Amino acid sequence: MTQMDIDLENIPEHVAVIMDGNGRWAKDQGQVRIYGHMNGVESVREALKAATELGVKYLTLYAFSTENWNRPKEEVEALMNLLVDTILNEVNDLNDNSVRLMAIGDLESLPEQCQLALKEGIEQTSKNDRITLILALSYSARWELVAGMKKIAQAVKEGRMEPEDITAESISSSLSTAGIPDPELLIRTSGEQRISNFLLWQIAYAELYFSPVNWPDFRKENFREAILEYQNRERRFGKVSEQIKTH
Repeated sequence: MTQMDIDLENIPEHVAVIMDGNGRWAKDQGQVRIYGHMNGVESVREALKAATELGVKYLTLYAFSTENWNRPKEEVEALMNLLVDTILNEVNDLNDNSVRLMAIGDLESLPEQCQLALKEGIEQTSKNDRITLILALSYSARWELVAGMKKIAQAVKEGRMEPEDITAESISSSLSTAGIPDPELLIRTSGEQRISNFLLWQIAYAELYFSPVNWPDFRKENFREAILEYQNRERRFGKVSEQIKTH
């Protein structure tokens, strides 16, 4: 498949990715799980390059869920150290390619060195405008929705908002993705077909694409395959095909 096969006039503005299969990939290699995560860094680079070349404006990667804190302590610590090293090592490349870094999730629960590395990366890339790379860290959709509802409830309690003012738009603006368009495409690797508590509100109308490839093997052509599949689907948003075709 070449880039010519892809309609550059029909590229999703926002693509979200559940990066799955690192541990299984490492096991297949006879290695410990963190080896898979280390090799997955190259896949992040590949996906980001593919997204940037195609004109995607937002790429959100599910890097660490709130449930991942329940993994063995050694794996969690190794993941956090890998995160810090990767962010600090990639800042120059992000700037060279005009990539803005953002993060969503319960960031205060991250170790201090992770928070500092994130803050530095976000600040150093804040002026970039070609594509925004969003890392979902210590994130879960239910955590996000609970936090958002608390914000709205507090606003109602303080008289800054009436119950009838609560709309889909006000809920969206209470979430950590406020100001970011909802993903039109969600990719999950490794053949698993679950959402795993990721962007539940935001993916209400997203196309779901499940790749059999484990994340460390995911490359630019795999990302393009997902985009091509997205373009081959009819997005009706509750309408019928005939209504879509008349517009």
